[in-house]
Amino acid sequence: MVVSSHRREPGRAQDRARLSTVTALDAVSIITAKRDGGELSDAQIDWVIDGFTRGAVADEQMSALAMAIVWRGMTRRETARWTAAMIASGRRMDLTGLPRPTVDKHSTGGVGDKITLPLAPLVAACGAAVPQLSGRGLGHTGGTLDKLESIPGWQADVPAARMRELLADPGIGAVICAAGADLAPADRRLYALRDVTGTVESIPLIASSIMSKKIAEGTAALLLDVKVGSGAFLKTMEGARELATAMVELGADAGVRTVALLTAMDTPLGRTAGNALEVAESVEVLAGGGPADVVELTIALAREMVALAGLNTDPADALADGRAMDHWRAMVRAQGGDPDAKLPIAKHTETVRADADGVLTRLDAMGVGIAAWRLGAGRARQGDPVQFGAGVEMHAKPGDAVTAGQPLLTLHTDTPEAFPGAIAALRDAVTIGTGAAPAPDSLVLDRILS
Repeated sequence: MVVSSHRREPGRAQDRARLSTVTALDAVSIITAKRDGGELSDAQIDWVIDGFTRGAVADEQMSALAMAIVWRGMTRRETARWTAAMIASGRRMDLTGLPRPTVDKHSTGGVGDKITLPLAPLVAACGAAVPQLSGRGLGHTGGTLDKLESIPGWQADVPAARMRELLADPGIGAVICAAGADLAPADRRLYALRDVTGTVESIPLIASSIMSKKIAEGTAALLLDVKVGSGAFLKTMEGARELATAMVELGADAGVRTVALLTAMDTPLGRTAGNALEVAESVEVLAGGGPADVVELTIALAREMVALAGLNTDPADALADGRAMDHWRAMVRAQGGDPDAKLPIAKHTETVRADADGVLTRLDAMGVGIAAWRLGAGRARQGDPVQFGAGVEMHAKPGDAVTAGQPLLTLHTDTPEAFPGAIAALRDAVTIGTGAAPAPDSLVLDRILS
């Protein structure tokens, strides 16, 4: 459940007066004000974020405030100020003066969501600079850095000066790397606290967490890919639209041109979920092949990013003529990787077969994601290792005709004792029906802009 950002309003005029903005600058007064439905002042927000970053506001106090925000929400002004205070807790990157316009993309995460890998070099091939600060996976959705670290030699850490050089290079133009520890450090501390105190599900806190890092990175324009469906963090259109709107508003308030697309995540993207498996599939897309849904979404997002950057070119052309592949290879090499190296392969495989003739009508993204996670492709806690070769390979997608005994899924892992748990996760994830194949749905469900 994601709690709405709307506050519970007091019922009487005297209550509204009593709960109006207060100005006391101490942790208990700020917690109490938000607990009772009050609107925090700019000074209070600045004070509490700065104090928390310095250690003057204790973890238990910030936990109490986060819980109050979960239940009472924040106004647009409060959320914007909260985001600005988190940005101010660290360094803000300066990407002005680059010879090409900057544009970035953020995805809220999904199963098989390898889109960043072909997307960044594709948009760079169209003339933009793409400063893609990414993260590692936690749980069933995987992480962009984990995928790229399966490439031998590839390095996630890129110093700021080197990042500018790569973005300015007309043959590269894109960097996918880890955010520095000095980028919105307040958010880093708060996110870890929210994760263990049951305070993740708050639209203002989610929106400010994402946007504080993206705004601090210094990009002039931003595309948000907000996933919605069983395999996404947000399961409903209502919740996804609310988060997308909040983030677009934060971008607009900070002077960053921002557009959000709501995209479907009931079925995994592409035919792989894992790390090295998804890198191989991304290279197929850059080579002019790959699954139709990955190609469709990559081009759709690229067109939005190119438009945000003010460029007049069709990314489909840059994908078809090989320019995107050239930028991919240059980008990987620039970060120490070998684009020609063999990717890790899991030591063990297990096949899941169709139990009847018919049409595959459902392949649940959450079930596939949990299976990949249990096989070793993901992690339960920050810092846990991942198996680069682990994951799930899908041989059929919804709409495909299947026959009894036909391979549906191949499971990959270095730890064969993980197979029973992965198969259990898939038990209710596959539905085979009869009749005509269902018509494919559009991956882009809605578009939000300020």
